[in-house]
Amino acid sequence: MISGIIGRKLGMTQLFAEDGTVTPVTVIKAGPCVVVQTKSASGSDGYNAVQLGLVEDKAIKLKNVSKPLRGHFEKTGGGIPPTRILKEIRLSGEPEAAVGDQVKVDVFADGDKIEVVGKSKGRGFAGTVKRHNFSRGPETHGSMNVRSPGSIGQSAYPSRVIKGTRSSGHMGDAQVTVKGLTVARVDAENNLLMVRGAVPGANGSLVVVRKS
Repeated sequence: MISGIIGRKLGMTQLFAEDGTVTPVTVIKAGPCVVVQTKSASGSDGYNAVQLGLVEDKAIKLKNVSKPLRGHFEKTGGGIPPTRILKEIRLSGEPEAAVGDQVKVDVFADGDKIEVVGKSKGRGFAGTVKRHNFSRGPETHGSMNVRSPGSIGQSAYPSRVIKGTRSSGHMGDAQVTVKGLTVARVDAENNLLMVRGAVPGANGSLVVVRKS
């Protein structure tokens, strides 16, 4: 059974229960997706997986598809139109789906434990206080060490900065996986998945939702 789907993060909202309990949720427009390719451990690939294509409202024109990608979709028999987004979902067993099958949000149910993979928001160049949660120095008595990193090396040995030392630099814009999330509600009619809590990425960014 396919245990994942591609979607786009729409934003956050709240769900109100009958007893007045408020649950913050992230709304994800998940799918529909189409199976473009299957891989099995018994075959030449050596592992079990399916390649999903995200079916979007605005279809991609065939003239805008590169020749390698066009040939990849032609291998499916020509029944699947090219998609902009292709993602691979690993499976624990042999893939039961066939090329051309639809994968919709109803593969999930309320209460399912999931993990969401997305790209975090880019923060640009950031200092050590923001990037690594360093403590700042005192702000009184003429201190010149308020947000500077402090000592980063040794004077005698090894007389160099150790590789991997936490420092200022580019922050964010990296792949992040958030585990232990819970599906709060599934709206199969509108292809919406409501996840309890926050997921990585900006509104409109791509995410991959997988069962834990």
